[in-house]
Amino acid sequence: MFNKISRILMFVLVFALFACDQTQKSDHSPNASNSVDQAESTELVLYSSRNEQLILPLIEAYEAETGTQVKFVTDKPEPLIEKLKAEAELTPADVLMTVDAGNLWRASQAGLFMSLESDVLENAIPTNLRDVNMQWFGFSQRARTIVYSSERVKPEELSTYENLANEKWHGKLCLRTSKKVYNQSLVAMLIATHGTGVTENIITGWVNNLATDPFSNDTKTMQAILAGQCDVAIVNTYYFGRMQKQDSQLALKLFWPNQNEAPDQLSGVHVNISGAGVLKHAKHPEQALHFMEWMASARAQEILAKGNMEYPVVSDVANDPLVDSWGTFKADEQAIALAGELQSDAVMLMERVEYR
Repeated sequence: MFNKISRILMFVLVFALFACDQTQKSDHSPNASNSVDQAESTELVLYSSRNEQLILPLIEAYEAETGTQVKFVTDKPEPLIEKLKAEAELTPADVLMTVDAGNLWRASQAGLFMSLESDVLENAIPTNLRDVNMQWFGFSQRARTIVYSSERVKPEELSTYENLANEKWHGKLCLRTSKKVYNQSLVAMLIATHGTGVTENIITGWVNNLATDPFSNDTKTMQAILAGQCDVAIVNTYYFGRMQKQDSQLALKLFWPNQNEAPDQLSGVHVNISGAGVLKHAKHPEQALHFMEWMASARAQEILAKGNMEYPVVSDVANDPLVDSWGTFKADEQAIALAGELQSDAVMLMERVEYR
C-alpha cells in the first residue's frame, strides 16, 4: 500500500515538473515572443520640439498606415533635452524629433541617442544631412537665405552672406537675435568655411550695418523691412512662405546667395534641418526604427515638406508649388553636424562682437 501511494505521489510530482517546464518553454517560444513584439510594436512615444499642428498630420498618417498608436509630448528643444537627461533609463520616450542640427548634435553629445543600422536611412538621407555615427537624421530642410525689399533693392545688388558686411548696407540690414539657434548655426557654418578670424570680421560688419536692434523672430524681421526700417535681412524660407500665403502681393523677395563658387565665401545657400533620432533607452526600439525609416518614405516626406513649406531631403519628392515658385539654388554641402560642433564657438564670437 505504501509503495502504491509513493508511486502515485512520484507520478504527480513528475507531471507537475513537466507541465512547469512546458509552460516556461511556451513563454519563450517564437509565437509567444512574436506576440510580445507585436504588442510593443503597436505603441510609440515621441518627444518633439515641432509644433503640434505641424506633426499631427504626420502622426495621423503613420497611425493610419501602420495601426501604431503614437503618443507625443511637445516642448522647446532645450527643455526636452534636459527632460530626457533627467529621465535617463526611465524615460517613456522612443524618439526625439527636433529642429536644427545644433540641437540634434547636442542631444547626441549628451548620450541620448543609439546608433542605428538601416540601409533604408543610409540610402535615403544624404550624408551631409545625418550624423556620421547614424544617431540622428535630417528629414526636412529649410534654407536660411537673404530676403529683400522688392521696392528698394535690386537683386543684382546682392551676392553673398559675407557681402552683407559691406558698408553699402550700413543702416539697411535687419537680423534676428543671436540667441536663437538658427543664426548660431549659420555663423557656425561660416566658421567652418572661413575660420574664426575672418568670420568675426564678417559678423562685426553685420552688426555695424544694423538699422535697428535684432528682432525676436524672422516674421518681425521681415515686417521691419515692409515698414521701411531696413532693406535686407536673413530669414528661414518657410517664414517668408507663411507671409506670402497671407499676402500674394508681398513687397519682399528671396535671394539665393553664394551661388558662384569662390574660396572666400560659403559654398552655397545655408540649409538646416529638422530631424530625429532613436533614444538610447527607447522602450520600443524596433518600432522607433520603423518610424524613422517611414519618415524617409515619399508619403512622410510630402507631409513634412508641404505642411511647413520646407524642402524634402529625398530628392524625388516634389516641393510645395509655392516653394517651387521661389526658384532653385545650390546649397552649401558641408556636413550639417558642424553647426553643432562649432556652435559654442559661434556663440562666443557673436558675444565678442556684441551681436545681441
